[in-house]
Amino acid sequence: MAAPQLSLSPAGDLAAQTSPEYLRISMASAIALRMRSGRFSRDFAFGGINVLLSYDQGCRSDCGYCGLARTRPGSYEEKSFIRVEWPLVRTDDLVERMAAFEPRLTRLCISMVTHGRAYRDTCDLTQRITERVRTPISVLVAPPTLRRERLEHLKSIGVDMIGIGLDAVTEELFATLRTEVPAGGLKWQKYWEIVTDAREIFGPWKVNVHTLVGLGETDQDLVSLFAALADRQVFSYLFCFNPEPDSRMAAQPQPSLRRWRRVQLARYLIEDAGYALERFGFDCDGGLASVRASRAAIEEVVAKGTAFTTNGCPGGDGEPGCTRPYGSYRPAEVFRDYPFAPAASDLEEIREQLLLDDIVK
Repeated sequence: MAAPQLSLSPAGDLAAQTSPEYLRISMASAIALRMRSGRFSRDFAFGGINVLLSYDQGCRSDCGYCGLARTRPGSYEEKSFIRVEWPLVRTDDLVERMAAFEPRLTRLCISMVTHGRAYRDTCDLTQRITERVRTPISVLVAPPTLRRERLEHLKSIGVDMIGIGLDAVTEELFATLRTEVPAGGLKWQKYWEIVTDAREIFGPWKVNVHTLVGLGETDQDLVSLFAALADRQVFSYLFCFNPEPDSRMAAQPQPSLRRWRRVQLARYLIEDAGYALERFGFDCDGGLASVRASRAAIEEVVAKGTAFTTNGCPGGDGEPGCTRPYGSYRPAEVFRDYPFAPAASDLEEIREQLLLDDIVK
């Protein structure tokens, strides 16, 4: 059956076209669903569709690093999310397109924003999708809008996994960078309450916490969090800070590729290889200084390449389902994470970036 022809809504209509009847969809998803022309820099199977709730006043949070921040200059329709375009589409048209492409889809993700209608609209969208599509659904939730009963309801209507965008991995950074929302609720304790409730409701390895590398934390902060989450059978999903123009953190540089690769390696060793926190050593500034492992064991991990791919929610078969191309870098920039298995030439670059001689003891 031919896929239905869809039109994207002009950006200028955003104020009148809001969720749940309209959604923003990532450019990569729009290309995969043939709603926009374009191609990826390398061909690969892409089936993880990401959508974002959209409101005329946007997100009510004001995070210092986010392109959707309430006080970032410009109108909401001009703002970007992780520095890529998110076209506006009609929800019913999008669901039709999802149904037409269902055999190719591996994971669907609804991203909430901090807004009074976000929970209600997420439930509406989930029910519309599950009536037509069997692909597993994740929701990246806005904790200020939730309580335990709402998480239970999300599970009852078909949500498979819950994501929590903690981003800042220490309470001090969270308080400094994630300004309070007008009605309250953007609190460190609230986020961890939702992590705990979601883990109890959805079960092991059905909850993930987004962590953003480069906000001012140390490697020790990150690795300690990876270990704590793994102990609770909660995934840690890595993103690399990529400064948004005109945001409060626009002048802060990205972490170096060397640091980023070593953090990716440490997360994999803890979450996938079962390394304990005690196997990692840190210098006086909290930087990763050593990994107590054989060189052969680490080389085997590097050669596999999985540690450096985008870590996102799995598909129904357990294989990667959400690969989020360009979530941590711009299309013209060096791959920070790979939405496909790294090629041999990629692995050579990764080895050079890691400089393993300095840390493998």
